[in-house]
Amino acid sequence: VQLQASGGGLVQAGGSLRLSCAASGRIYSSAVMAWFRQAPRKEREFVALIRWSTGRSLYAESVKDRFTISKDSAKNTVYLQMNSLKSEDTAVYFCARGTQWAELPGAYNYWGQGTQVTVSS
Repeated sequence: VQLQASGGGLVQAGGSLRLSCAASGRIYSSAVMAWFRQAPRKEREFVALIRWSTGRSLYAESVKDRFTISKDSAKNTVYLQMNSLKSEDTAVYFCARGTQWAELPGAYNYWGQGTQVTVSS
């Protein structure tokens, strides 16, 4: 299984970006797809997750009502729409795949390479 994240870039505060994470191979219904982020000198932190079978999602408090996670089953792709971006959203964003409804990075078996998001204030 390989995960390819893309869509990062430089954006002004208040702007929007959409990240994509394309998975090679089939994503089974039991899968949970998630986004994490890691800022310099900080630990990797949970952003959002989605259950592949139901589309049910969960968000970190810091991004709730600004970010939306979604999926396209036909394309084996998960998205993260990020609106009203703030400077504190600056980080490398990683997509991950696991089977547990979990916010801890250790619960995920497969990781993408990361895509840089930089928000200028």
